[in-house]
Amino acid sequence: MTRIDRYVLRQFIQMALFVLVGFMVLFVVVDMMENLDDFLDKQAAAGIIATYYFYFLPEIIKLTIPVAMLLSALFTTGRLSTFNELAAMKSSGMSLYRFMAPLLLFAFLVSGVSIYFNGWVVPYANKKKFDIGRVYFQKNIQYVARNNIFIQDSPTRILSIGLFDDTRGVAQQVSIQDFVPDDPTRLAGRYDAAEMRWDPQSKTWTLVNGTERRFVADHEQSHQFATVHIGALNFAPEDIRKKQQKPEEMDYNELQQFIENQKRSGHDVSRWLVEHYEKVAFPMASVIVVLFGVPISSIKRRSGLGVQFAIGLLVCFLYIVFLKISQAFGYNGDLDPLLTAWLANIIFFTVGIYNLIRVPK
Repeated sequence: MTRIDRYVLRQFIQMALFVLVGFMVLFVVVDMMENLDDFLDKQAAAGIIATYYFYFLPEIIKLTIPVAMLLSALFTTGRLSTFNELAAMKSSGMSLYRFMAPLLLFAFLVSGVSIYFNGWVVPYANKKKFDIGRVYFQKNIQYVARNNIFIQDSPTRILSIGLFDDTRGVAQQVSIQDFVPDDPTRLAGRYDAAEMRWDPQSKTWTLVNGTERRFVADHEQSHQFATVHIGALNFAPEDIRKKQQKPEEMDYNELQQFIENQKRSGHDVSRWLVEHYEKVAFPMASVIVVLFGVPISSIKRRSGLGVQFAIGLLVCFLYIVFLKISQAFGYNGDLDPLLTAWLANIIFFTVGIYNLIRVPK
């Protein structure tokens, strides 16, 4: 790495950190003003509020890293162009491609770290933040005992649970209905039990004090039972809790396992797949915005750095618009989940390559 590379990279990193810290402060202040009434009503201590926003910071960092990288690319390149430093570099034989090399390498490093950060650190912090919000501020309240739960365990099996206590792994007022595979409208049998207990050692369920009924042709066969080993269903107590969670509370592995369980149950997992793929796609935006921003700012303009800031905000707005539009189609299953997660990146990567080819080198 040459002295010029270090000089450019130092300015780029300093500007990115400045923008990142600025947005973090802005997000926290705006959110704190919005939630001020809740904090006062619950008489939340300063330590609880500080802890809440400490766990909120990773989510803010996740959202603002691409913005910071874009604005830094625009401001750093624009400043060097305004003061003719970029022109001097080009006169010495440095091409725009060579100028971009250390910035892109740094952007790839940031994206790699962000994939781990978004996949594991942010979900852990979000879970802690939501827990504090539920306990102290009554945000997204969840109860340990959940009522009236309906689960499609497989394409031919449906469960209904009147009350579930996930601290003990016990379900009450349980009904399991099995349907004929060739005719899912016809009932093949059902279990009705007072309780269904989870065995964490064997990872299986046992029905307690109930009735088993089987429907063969026009006849019904039934018998009472004290216990029936129902075996391994496609869900565990942890899965019932996760059904109440948001995707941002589950890390990469947990979300993947949850999707696989939902697939085995016959559910549409398009929405979850989009969220899963976006845990990798969104961090890669840091590379794409640098590729997009440097060529735009490499052309000297009389308008100054204010226009660079306006361009940065416009690009961020357009990126979010494309992201939300593609998500709407992906959530409904109208667009492939993988393409949905990467569509905005593909569009802006294409535009970035076009700008790079078009501008003087």
